[in-house]
Amino acid sequence: MRLPLMRILSFISIAIIVVSCANRGTPTGGEKDEDPPIILKEVPENFSTNFNGNEIKIYFDEYVKIKNLRKQLIISPPMDIDPVVTPMSGASTYISIKIKDTLQANTTYAFNFGESIVDNNEENPYPYYRYVFSTGETIDSLSVKGFVTDALLEEPDTFISVMLYDVDSTYTDSIVYKEKPRYITNTLDSLTTFNIENIKAGTYKLIALKDKNGNYKFDQKTDKIGYKENYITVPTDSTYKLTLFNEDVNFKAVKPKQDGENRIMFPYEGDYETMRIKVLGETPEGYESRVVKDKTTDTLYYWYKPKFEIDTTFFIVTNEKYVDTFKHRFRSLEADSLNIKALATGTLNFDQDFTVEANIPLTKIDTSKIKLIDKDSLVVPYKVEYDSIFNRYKFPIDKQEGQKYFFEMLPGTFTDFYEGTNKDTLNYALRTKMKSEYGNLRVNLRNAKFPLIVQLVNDKGVVIYEKFTTELPIIDFTDVSPRQYALRVIFDANGNGKYDTGNYLLGIQPERVSYSKPIEEVRASFDWIIDFTLLD
Repeated sequence: MRLPLMRILSFISIAIIVVSCANRGTPTGGEKDEDPPIILKEVPENFSTNFNGNEIKIYFDEYVKIKNLRKQLIISPPMDIDPVVTPMSGASTYISIKIKDTLQANTTYAFNFGESIVDNNEENPYPYYRYVFSTGETIDSLSVKGFVTDALLEEPDTFISVMLYDVDSTYTDSIVYKEKPRYITNTLDSLTTFNIENIKAGTYKLIALKDKNGNYKFDQKTDKIGYKENYITVPTDSTYKLTLFNEDVNFKAVKPKQDGENRIMFPYEGDYETMRIKVLGETPEGYESRVVKDKTTDTLYYWYKPKFEIDTTFFIVTNEKYVDTFKHRFRSLEADSLNIKALATGTLNFDQDFTVEANIPLTKIDTSKIKLIDKDSLVVPYKVEYDSIFNRYKFPIDKQEGQKYFFEMLPGTFTDFYEGTNKDTLNYALRTKMKSEYGNLRVNLRNAKFPLIVQLVNDKGVVIYEKFTTELPIIDFTDVSPRQYALRVIFDANGNGKYDTGNYLLGIQPERVSYSKPIEEVRASFDWIIDFTLLD
């Protein structure tokens, strides 16, 4: 049955109208909105005094939403119970802040929203909105400003909390571990400067934290800290510098666990170098033990022989002034079989030595079963060095450019703690590049005060090459792999040849580090000379 023409045209018209209505509010074309939302009204008004309410509303000229509130919103002083901020999802023409905590009397509060308030369509942020009120008669108007650096990195972390603690009759330095600060601000994601505003006159301790847990308290295991040595007095016109650093974690032993037939793992926190493990009580006849460190985790593996005939024993763990005792229950687990693995094969750089490691402590090496030849089948002399804590054998050789080396290690080359040996022949092929495939770098240190540690580091601050000097202001880095590096110098105050970090409670700042201006990318077959003037 055919429909009349007029009815068909009517259906088409209705369809067009429906589609047109469905598309309303989502026009295409036109200029992109780049304007932030505009505040129309604040209830109560911003900078109100004698505040005694429990809700604040901020009205805007368009729909807004909240983005990254947990990172962006900083309340000073911090509240024990977080306020409820809406809308947490979706959009609204106003933001509501419902206060759940009991407000302190005669106190100025500041809500720093950072760039968390954005419009609903293009997410244009309202820049660094602050809402301030006082529960007393006046708004505190003093401020403390400064900037944050990092002890080792060229650029500091983002979202650094900068805090002030009241120095009164109850103050102790340990307050940073236990209580929230009186005032706080944050450097957010693009700034290294800070400005703590709306504070009252007084004496304060100034602290910076890379606060991983977001609880405004210092956790030595996870947080970086920076501090001003002396108290500061407000009002002040000074600009303060805070240098962030990771503390060396205080030593702590963790409960051991059976990890193999004759292997117990001893986790720890802090420095393992003076950590000692002893059996508290009787041991089997002919008892021996060895300790090996895990190469990636904070764990020592305690190997022992023969097996204990008892179910339980006690271990005492010490580290300088630390002593702890652990009860350990033995378990039946499978025995390990010896496995030898090369740390790296293929290309061998001129600053590297061929190295193998084993999964069971090694006790002997039979060099008569090792043969090393080059590509011309000529025998190559080598040395042998053993690292007992990491259970590795290193084989230094006089490396020649453009050469190939072939290691052959026959069965029985290595003997482990339980008299096991490698059952198979181990073969490794290595090669060196031509010297022309590397670059060379000479650093002229101007105004040098020794001793110094000179380093080439990658973009993460990881050390790739390092030199220690006590008197020579000219440092040569030869056979450097082509890539981009940063050049930095550590002022080694105690002359121990390594970087020493700070300690907040002991009042020790980290050793000073200076970066040079950006240096050119190291390229193959190029020699570079860099003048690095060190400032006092």
